[in-house]
Amino acid sequence: MRIDILTLFPDMVRTVLSESILGRAAASGKLDLRVYNIRDYSEDKHRRVDDTPYGGGMGMLMAAPPVCRCFREVTADAGDRKPHTVYMSPQGAVLTQKKAESLAALDRLVILCGHYEGIDERIIEEIVDEEISVGDYVLTGGELPACILTDCVARLIDGVLSDSACHEIESISCGMLEYPQYTRPLDFGGRKVPAVLTGGNHAEIEKWRYEQALIRTKKKRPDLL
Repeated sequence: MRIDILTLFPDMVRTVLSESILGRAAASGKLDLRVYNIRDYSEDKHRRVDDTPYGGGMGMLMAAPPVCRCFREVTADAGDRKPHTVYMSPQGAVLTQKKAESLAALDRLVILCGHYEGIDERIIEEIVDEEISVGDYVLTGGELPACILTDCVARLIDGVLSDSACHEIESISCGMLEYPQYTRPLDFGGRKVPAVLTGGNHAEIEKWRYEQALIRTKKKRPDLL
């Protein structure tokens, strides 16, 4: 899968996505991550990409022309098949696991990051297919949300994780929260690993895990049941 991210702060995005699992997936070719600096498409000698909003108001607004030029050049190789384009925005539908799964089925995804007070509405009308929010709060820009969306989607792609079971039995994906897990030492400050996990009876372990997942979901996220 190819993911193109359009942003004013490419180093911020690259720093996050070049680490850990996604970094290894990109290095091995399992994931094609490309980050573009919208400032490179400004025709202003100072590489300006924003201006004051018509009608007044606080802050600056990202202008449509440099964003449009960036998008057109990035997607020129797609021909008539315009890639699905997401704008990270608090006005969008809140990201869910089901949405991530649907996006992971695409061959290509373009993510547009807003900044300052947002972006000229005309660019949203021109190139954006849907707006996605990572929660009901406001951040300074779309870079961190874009990294969250990329991580959420990319880990579902074949080969990115060591085994597809990694995301099939975890919290949310399986319909409940995940059961509690433990590793060595057996005794930590007087808190011991549940005996069932060290007894070697796999049927009992699976039963315990299901029961614990159900208890945890009822307590923390009853809305999932």
